[in-house]
Formats: sequence, structure tokens, C-alpha cells
Amino acid sequence: MNDGPLVRFQHSIFLVRRLWVMLDSDLAEVYQVPTRRLNEQVQRNSKRFPPHYAFRLTREESRNLISQNATSRWGGRRKLPYVFTEYGAVMAANVLRSPRAIEKCAQVVEAFVTVSRAATVDRQILQRIHELERRTRAHGPQFQAVYAVLRKLLAEKPRGPLGFPPPSVKN
Repeated sequence: MNDGPLVRFQHSIFLVRRLWVMLDSDLAEVYQVPTRRLNEQVQRNSKRFPPHYAFRLTREESRNLISQNATSRWGGRRKLPYVFTEYGAVMAANVLRSPRAIEKCAQVVEAFVTVSRAATVDRQILQRIHELERRTRAHGPQFQAVYAVLRKLLAEKPRGPLGFPPPSVKN
């Protein structure tokens, strides 16, 4: 599998209401359908999309998401966007019934899982840093500087894939 799309999907996933979600416009782009069509299918099949699958953002959540991303890709939208959890992304592929949506659905789910796992690892590392900081507090400010740098590194978002690309498999 090509890592390019997977990495791009990961950058489209955000934490909202303690759920990892993807904007309707991003999901529609992946599934190659107009955002309007995706949202119509959600409304027509509303019983298939409980709140932990898909929901509309509030104005405040929408503003926060725009400020996190520095620029608005939503343009002049009249309605607040829907966001989809990984379950909602799968259900959207099912109700859209397009070959592209079905094909890309697994990659979208893999991106959600990867983001979730990375967040868990980051949390575990941060907890360990706090524990070490508490234990070494009496040893002086040198350790505090090290912990400050570690926290800063954890807070930074990666700019792209790290390491070497995997070797391509030839058939």
C-alpha cells in the first residue's frame, strides 16, 4: 500500500468532543463525491449515523478547528460542517455505494487507527516524563531544562513521514 494517501488522511483527522473525526469536505474528497452529496446521504440515512458516528460542529468548534489549521478550506459555507468518526466514515462509504468510497474506506480507517495509537503513545511518554520530572526535582534545574525540551518536542506536529520509505515490492 502507498503511504502517501495514508499520511494525508492522518492530517485530516482532528480531536473534537474527545473523538477523532474527519471533516465532511475531507471525507468527500477522499471518496470523490461532492460534499453536498455526502451530507445529503447522511441526512437521508440519519438512523445509520448516531452521534458517535457523525455530527455537525457548533460555531465555536468550527472556529476552533479553523484557527488550529490557520486557514479555512471551507470557503463560504452556509451550513456548519459534519464531522465523521471512523465508524461514520465506514457507514458513509456504505450509503454512498461508490466503488471509490468502498476502495478508500479501509485506508481511512487505518489512518484513524494510526492517529489514535500515536496519541496514546504520546500520552504515555508525557506521563513518563512527568513521573521522571517529579522524581528528579531535587537534582537541580538541569533536569528541568531537559524535560522542557522533551515536552516541546512532543507538542510539535511532524511535517511529514519520518525515516526511509519502505522498499517497493515488485511482482
